[in-house]
Amino acid sequence: MNSKEKNDLFYVCSLIEFIGRKTKNRRADIVDIIGKKEISRQFDLAEVNHCLSFDEVEDEIIDYYQIAIGDFDSISNCKYSIPSVQSIGKVYERLISNTMLESDNIIDSIVKVFKSFISDEISDFNSSVYYSNPDYLKHSYLEGKLLA
Repeated sequence: MNSKEKNDLFYVCSLIEFIGRKTKNRRADIVDIIGKKEISRQFDLAEVNHCLSFDEVEDEIIDYYQIAIGDFDSISNCKYSIPSVQSIGKVYERLISNTMLESDNIIDSIVKVFKSFISDEISDFNSSVYYSNPDYLKHSYLEGKLLA
C-alpha cells in the first residue's frame, strides 16, 4: 500500500469513527448502514475531502443514509481522556495496513476489521486496547480474541 492509499485509508477510518461517535452507533453498524459502495466512494474522495470538516461530510452521510441515533455511547461514560477521532482513525489504519495481504481489496479489508470483535474493543475508551502496541492489535485481530 502506498502512502496516498494509507492517507486515504486513515481518512475513511477517521470518518467512520466520527460518524459512530456522533450517532452513538457501533462502528460495525455504520459500516453495515453505508455499505461497501459508500466506503469505496469516500475512499476515492478522501484526497479532496481531507480539506473539508468531518462535520460537513458526516452530515451528508447521516442525512442520506438516515442514520438514527443509537445507544452505543463510547464517550459519556469514559473515565479517562477521550482519544481524538484521528487517533482512533490511525489505530484502524495501522491495523488494516498490518493485516492486509497484497491481494486483498482495501474496501473489503476496512469492512472486515470494522465488523470484527476488535472494533468494540477499540471503542472502549475505559480499556487500554486503543493504545496497545500495533503488533498486539494485529495478532489479537488475527486470533479472533484479545491475547493475554
